[in-house]
Amino acid sequence: MRQLLFLCLIGMQFLQAQRLSPNATISILTVGPGLSLNDAFGHSGFRVSDPAQGIDIVYGYGAYDFNTPNFYLKFAQGKLNYNMSQDDFKKFYGAYVYFNRSVREQILNLTQSEKESLYTSLLENYKPKNRAYLYDFFYDNCATKIRDVINVNLSNNLVFNIPNTYETSTFRTLIQNNLNTNSWGSLGIDIALGSVIDKIASPNEHMFLPKNIHLFFSEATKPSGAPLVQNSKVLYKKNTALVVSSFFLSPLFVLLCLSLIIIWITYEDHKKNRRSRWLDTLLFFMTGSIGLLLILLWFATDHEATANNYNLLWAFVFNLIALRQTRKIKPKRWFCRYLRFLLILLSLLTLHWIVGVQVFAITLLPLLIALAIRYVYLIYHFK
Repeated sequence: MRQLLFLCLIGMQFLQAQRLSPNATISILTVGPGLSLNDAFGHSGFRVSDPAQGIDIVYGYGAYDFNTPNFYLKFAQGKLNYNMSQDDFKKFYGAYVYFNRSVREQILNLTQSEKESLYTSLLENYKPKNRAYLYDFFYDNCATKIRDVINVNLSNNLVFNIPNTYETSTFRTLIQNNLNTNSWGSLGIDIALGSVIDKIASPNEHMFLPKNIHLFFSEATKPSGAPLVQNSKVLYKKNTALVVSSFFLSPLFVLLCLSLIIIWITYEDHKKNRRSRWLDTLLFFMTGSIGLLLILLWFATDHEATANNYNLLWAFVFNLIALRQTRKIKPKRWFCRYLRFLLILLSLLTLHWIVGVQVFAITLLPLLIALAIRYVYLIYHFK
């Protein structure tokens, strides 16, 4: 009997610890993009504010631990667990103000029982045994967690109405809208991610981006028809500063220069009836190595977005096998047929691009043209 009474008292204390005062608020915080690639898409979090109890905490889902065993390997394989975080609001807010990133707040229109249910859920999720989750950039990230957690706590009855500014887009377009097209991050994403991200994202799938969480939550309604968001405000507006990036270090300039060098050397080879074997070795090694990396991303990782990548049509992995022939003065006869095959692959890439199977990085265009010119010359040279 005493044990039962003791457990009841502990249970009452636990439940009491979860209670919020009537004036407590729970809100969604949306942080604007930063300058680095991993910050380019913003961040989302829950803010629980209860001045009567001295509570002002932010819960987020974007933390990871560098001390995780085999951190980089797990990250590359898509097997890295991310963690739920808990931060004091002043510390959270101060950090983003310091880095000049906008912070917007949407106070949720919740009843007292809904607030306490959501708060209890956040506390439960923050327990060490529950914090970790397998991160997915599109389907399970810091933004989608916000949508899913609140929807579950409202019995999955939230209605996400389509905003007036909504535009039908592919996943790739949604990503690239947040990046400078002529940046190494944009180029890397377009090379590494396959055609699976060129499908149209549903309205629900648009919410993998924090800014779209803010947008859709502004229009969301509860089962009763009442708006989900009670009040919205800007806590910090970033200072508009001109970000100067050197064009001479951009991928377009670098690849354009590389392509012009390839074309110029090819022209000189044609004029003097020679072949710069070192150039062919370099090109085959470069394209083959990139192809090998893409193959590994497709088949050796759990990243869904790296599947069906038609960049392999120009970054052809078998170029590593043909590499030996590029060093010979007189390669074997099959090598000429192989070069014709590479031209066919480049033609298929163009077709895939035109019909929309996969969108390729526009900054790659000079290099693709240079490769085609070099392959044509080699076929002519070996006749």
